[in-house]
Amino acid sequence: MALFWCTEALPLAVTAFLPVLLFPLMNIMDSTTVCQEYLKDSNMLFIGGLFMAIAIENWHLHKRVALRVLLTTGVRPALLLMGFMIVTAFLSMWISNTATAAMMVPIAQAVLEQLRKSEVDSNSAGQTSENINKAFELQEESTKPGNSYALTVEEDRKRNASLLEEKHKKFSTGMSLCICYSASIGGIATLTGTTPNLILQGQVDELFPSNGNVINFASWFSFAFPTMILLLVLAWIWLQILFLGFNFHENFGCASNASVKAKEQQAYNLIKEESKKMGSMTFAEKAITVLFVLLVVLWFTRDPGFVPGGFALAKGSEVTFLCLPGICVFLGVFHFAFHECSPRTQEGMLVAPNVHLLS
Repeated sequence: MALFWCTEALPLAVTAFLPVLLFPLMNIMDSTTVCQEYLKDSNMLFIGGLFMAIAIENWHLHKRVALRVLLTTGVRPALLLMGFMIVTAFLSMWISNTATAAMMVPIAQAVLEQLRKSEVDSNSAGQTSENINKAFELQEESTKPGNSYALTVEEDRKRNASLLEEKHKKFSTGMSLCICYSASIGGIATLTGTTPNLILQGQVDELFPSNGNVINFASWFSFAFPTMILLLVLAWIWLQILFLGFNFHENFGCASNASVKAKEQQAYNLIKEESKKMGSMTFAEKAITVLFVLLVVLWFTRDPGFVPGGFALAKGSEVTFLCLPGICVFLGVFHFAFHECSPRTQEGMLVAPNVHLLS
């Protein structure tokens, strides 16, 4: 510890958290007792989860995941709604609901704006073509002067524009609500998904100290994740009924005409272009992905019950476990140890990177 304090090899704030990891490993104090010297166990778990969330947000890994899923689901109304809900719910399982919604709304607005522009362009082109044909037929059937036809065309144009605007407004409302709803729904799936889950765990541990760790990451996920899936499906169906109606062919893109397919292709190209702008995965994104997967695996396997967990610590005849905050701190240290770039250049020469993953 003194070496880290003096050399500042890690930021001082990170060095201050090292006892949460080192004391249990050295059998000096158990993990829960060490965490209580800082904050409550649930608060420490929240801080540890923030390490991962900040790293993901800082390097826009969540945006990359969102764009990839949207490219997979497509841009047809019902499928687009489902794609945004799946992405938002998944991201909300690991980072805060507010941050997830704030990230997804601009993406949704860009897609909606492109869809609206495509609809207006295709509607204007169709209206122009229709007017030319009608005018030609009118000249053949009647030569009486008058402007009744011009008024009729203008009224039709305004009515079509009004219907188009109303349809776009309803779809935009449904899209915005689907992001908010799915962010809240996704937060219930994991113990660290939202703060009330951690508060419940803290209250149970405080009121029932000998509960046998009944609420852990795996047990919470086992009942909360199916609940999240059910609520997500119900919300998707309900939002379709409210804002898209029962038109199966239109919502799922079945038997679409050429103009509708062109509109969908333009929106798809917009998402694809945003994905291309991000380029290939950087070293930092790859490192965060590996650490994130490792964190989730350790959370699930910490104390499965039928076998010793991945962080079981032998202490005499007893077997104790590194607590969830300790696992977060363990991987949080690696966030500051890894750097933005690979420590080797393409030529194989060592470099001295100086930007940390959480800087």
